[in-house]
Amino acid sequence: MKSILRICNMRTLKDVSLVRNSIASNEGVVACQINKDKGEIEIVYDAYSLNIDKVIEAIEDLGFTVI
Repeated sequence: MKSILRICNMRTLKDVSLVRNSIASNEGVVACQINKDKGEIEIVYDAYSLNIDKVIEAIEDLGFTVI
């Protein structure tokens, strides 16, 4: 499954790295592409192993706002 998330307060490369590491730590994530300028994250994941809400929660736990 593929999902696109929007994050409104991801501004630096450090932010991108934090978000990428947080997403990658979830079992079931196949691929992750982050566009800092657009504030978008495209995630490909196994829907049987991972609920996208868990990814959103992990990102929000870092202090980012997912729209």
